Amino acid sequence: MSVVVKAFELLQFFSAERPEMGLTELHRLAGRDKATTFRHLSALESVGLLERNPATRAYRIGPAVLRLARLREAVMPRREVVEAALDRLAALTGETAHASALSGNTLLSLSVRESDLHSNRVVIRETELPLHATASGLAVLAFGGPGLRAAALGAMERFTEATHATEAALDAAVERARAEGFAVSAQGFEAGVHGTAAPLFDETARVAGAVAVAAPASRMTPELGRTIRQGLTRAAHEISQGWGGQVPAGVEMLWRKALATETA
Repeated sequence: MSVVVKAFELLQFFSAERPEMGLTELHRLAGRDKATTFRHLSALESVGLLERNPATRAYRIGPAVLRLARLREAVMPRREVVEAALDRLAALTGETAHASALSGNTLLSLSVRESDLHSNRVVIRETELPLHATASGLAVLAFGGPGLRAAALGAMERFTEATHATEAALDAAVERARAEGFAVSAQGFEAGVHGTAAPLFDETARVAGAVAVAAPASRMTPELGRTIRQGLTRAAHEISQGWGGQVPAGVEMLWRKALATETA
């Protein structure tokens, strides 16, 4: 492994939960001796990818990362990453694929792709997706912070007979999504529409939105469900990575377990 790769590997240990670290912690996490770790940290610091907090002398992400992030967004905007993944997802499933992004505690529709395979397909026109009634909303509730749950409980409008209208019903649906890695809304937002969603993650390792497939409930079969879940895992990886994020190992494990159970 090259020195450059070893140096850049140190960047992966920084996160929103661990924004600053000292030499001792970094050398322990990397499994390298202190002298080698210090050389790699110094190299990253020299080009601005890391900097040191003047008060604590701990390392933190440096200003050069901002320039690289702006450049990435200029050549590959978030929406462009999403649209490419949705094109493939809609083609694979033959159903409507869509992605949403969190803005505070509000889940906003970002892009939609409809398949031409069927004449009767789900049309998504909403710009804001209710957290308690959609698969996308349940996906971000399952892997997001407590503020999202409070927001959902404060706006539990009933859209159909299947809408989660009580705190207990919502919590049960969220727990299912948290256990499986996928969220499902069976006609919870619109009668006759079945939605399945997976969470998306950004560069802070936090939930940034969701990618989902919406299909007529009459067309849902176990086979289509498996195809949708397989497509969602790939799309979630592509979009999260395109946004500079990474799917957490725990979520990866849930997806593998769910797909293995379905194919067993």
